[in-house]
Amino acid sequence: MHVSIKGSGSYIPSLITPNEAFNSHEFLQEDGAQFEDDNSVIIEKFKAITGIEKRRYAPENMNTSELGFLAAEAAIKDAGVDPETIDYIIFGHNFGDVSAPGAQGDTLPSLASRVKNLLRIKNPNCVAYDLIFGCPGWVEGVIQAQAFMKAGMAKRCLVIGGETLSRVLDPHDRDSMIYADGAGATLLDIADPNGGRILSHASQTHAFEEAHYLFFGCSYKKEAPKEEKYIKMYGRKIYEFAVTQVPLAMKKCLEDSGVSITDLKKIFIHQANEKMDAAIVKRFYRNYKIPVPEHIMPMNIHEFGNSSVATIPTLFDMVKKGQIEDHSIEKGDIVMFASVGAGMNINAFVYQV
Repeated sequence: MHVSIKGSGSYIPSLITPNEAFNSHEFLQEDGAQFEDDNSVIIEKFKAITGIEKRRYAPENMNTSELGFLAAEAAIKDAGVDPETIDYIIFGHNFGDVSAPGAQGDTLPSLASRVKNLLRIKNPNCVAYDLIFGCPGWVEGVIQAQAFMKAGMAKRCLVIGGETLSRVLDPHDRDSMIYADGAGATLLDIADPNGGRILSHASQTHAFEEAHYLFFGCSYKKEAPKEEKYIKMYGRKIYEFAVTQVPLAMKKCLEDSGVSITDLKKIFIHQANEKMDAAIVKRFYRNYKIPVPEHIMPMNIHEFGNSSVATIPTLFDMVKKGQIEDHSIEKGDIVMFASVGAGMNINAFVYQV
């Protein structure tokens, strides 16, 4: 049985926010104190570390579920299938539909149910549910869909990853410059014996000491309402965790696939931070005592920022459709998907196109 990615789609919001837009922000330290450096220095250091020059924000009238619907619609069209034949819709996200900055997330009904409604699917046997797994949510959704399909519970699954992080960021936190909005989707199918196939997967949750590396906390502005919560993180701890643990999980996943490291054509890694992603891939290849191949790791974080669950499916869709320079995939290519995020969760899967 081959579980293949039959179609893909993405929705990248049109509102472009360059780094210069943060020049007038009042960035504060965790204790509310001012920084010694002015914003131009802070922004330049930020760009050097993350690689981010711009990011995309959703229009005020669009929520995460609507971004997910547009990506799903594109994936279904790309696959050329009847939406009524979809057995599962799995929507990976973390904050639900957030109507405005500082507003409470809305997950009733689930975002997957909202997408099913927007797709106008009548079939009650199409099961729709949400998956909260941090940034690796889309990868975990693919792993779950594969399990349903291999168990004979489904033949066709739609997996979506979407987020509007622009509405859960603290404007007084430097880390707010990382986050972005977007959605990506894939249609998985077992009907085509000549299609691609998932060769192996790996998933981990490290929560003994690492559970709260990412959390919901108050603004660094002391006068801000205490009931308003924003995404916060211990960046240094996350970096050290990721560059240590993610390469090990990737190595195990590759070994389980039976594929040689030299046959790996692309690594689609969560677009969290350019410097961190490069360090993860470098350590992964160090396990095999070979240098990192040129053009192994496509990146779109420079233009689109970190849209959490959406980064990998949007990146894959863009490469698949020839929209990223120096990167393409062909039938038969072996690629790996890998992610890390809140939980702390890690996952990966190896796929033959």
